[in-house]
Amino acid sequence: MRPINIHEKLGKFDKQWHPHQIATVDNMQVLLAKVSGEFVWHSHKDEDELFFVQKGVLEMRFRESGNPEKEWSETVHQGEIIVVPKGVEHCPTTKDGEEVHLLLFEKLSTAHTGEVTNAKTQTDYPKI
Repeated sequence: MRPINIHEKLGKFDKQWHPHQIATVDNMQVLLAKVSGEFVWHSHKDEDELFFVQKGVLEMRFRESGNPEKEWSETVHQGEIIVVPKGVEHCPTTKDGEEVHLLLFEKLSTAHTGEVTNAKTQTDYPKI
């Protein structure tokens, strides 16, 4: 039951697309991540995800279920959140190599890249 300094925690790691756990709340986890470039198209069948942009601008790309040609994106600016509902295929992206800092809130059971396995897939989130 102590305050957590997010900026201090972000200074403890540099690896991109590798979330670090800073807290748990019931069956939820609070993660910090540094990201740059394009991630992996994926979805989470049974879990929602909340992304809070701490620094930078995130482009959250979406695909329509059953129609992968129908794609759109939402721009999430510093200080804003976006919730990706369960089952929605998405791909977080940054522009021009910008590093974006994120706070994520999701169930402990949420797999990093859903059912997709990729070189960026992480199975262990270090606790910092």
